[in-house]
Amino acid sequence: MTLPEEFHEIAGRVNNWGRWGADDEIGTLNLITDDVVRAAAAEVRTGRRVPLALPLRQDGVQTGVIPGRVNPLHAMVQLNQELFGPGTVACSDDSVTMGLQAGTHWDALTHVSHSGRLYNGRPAHTVTAHGGAEFSGIDKVPHLVSRGVLLDVARAHGVDRLEGGHAVTPEDLATAEEFGRVRVRAGDVVLVRTGQVQVYLAGDKHGYGYPSPGLSVRTPEWFHARDVAAVANDTLTFEIFPPEIDNLWLPVHALDLVEMGMLQGQNWNLEELSTACGETGRYAFLLSAMPEPFVGATGTPVAPVAIL
Repeated sequence: MTLPEEFHEIAGRVNNWGRWGADDEIGTLNLITDDVVRAAAAEVRTGRRVPLALPLRQDGVQTGVIPGRVNPLHAMVQLNQELFGPGTVACSDDSVTMGLQAGTHWDALTHVSHSGRLYNGRPAHTVTAHGGAEFSGIDKVPHLVSRGVLLDVARAHGVDRLEGGHAVTPEDLATAEEFGRVRVRAGDVVLVRTGQVQVYLAGDKHGYGYPSPGLSVRTPEWFHARDVAAVANDTLTFEIFPPEIDNLWLPVHALDLVEMGMLQGQNWNLEELSTACGETGRYAFLLSAMPEPFVGATGTPVAPVAIL
């Protein structure tokens, strides 16, 4: 099935291929300049630090629906082992097997393709079984610290959590800006809160994934117009699921990652941040969200921290 004309029209309006040169591999992260980071540091008023990651655990958010994306399988490989002989210092070591996008994570620009292409027009076949992503793997992101902005769409609508069928629209994002008395600007990392992660935290993994509120296919144009550097939210699928357009699966992924070259994150826990922003009346902060530099990976775990 070919992608509909509506998708291609939006793609043409948000496309960033060549904007930072034919060799560019990081897309909209180019918008995080030294000036942007200096301004972000000025958002720190109290030093309050808010963690945004879910715990990495064997009974995590994955249900087996996505093949190979397994929750962390943690094993001890040494238990108080005296490596250098009896009476010496003893060591304990761990190993883990997991899907890199199993928990709180960033999608690399190579996570999806469409029409045989990746970001900046590169062929999709440059992602291989043995080498992973030849271009735009998550290891190509040198750092990710910027001003973060919480767009608390759920609170802006006066609810704790949006309903499963709610497609977050540009109008919703603008309403959340007004609610937070904040303006998204170039180089920002935008965190969109729907409240959906509450379902997982309450113990319902299947209900967390389906049905789920999420970003509408109309939102990439809003992010493009604002020159947003990256976007993350508190859902499993990032975009609304099931999709708002019948049989058009993951269009927001394709528009954000492939056309715009904009990182997106999922499974972020924004509940404590929502409380902190509400208590302080401030919805902008310094955000540290460094990817783990797995070479050639199409995604990575992340343990973001918002500093108010």
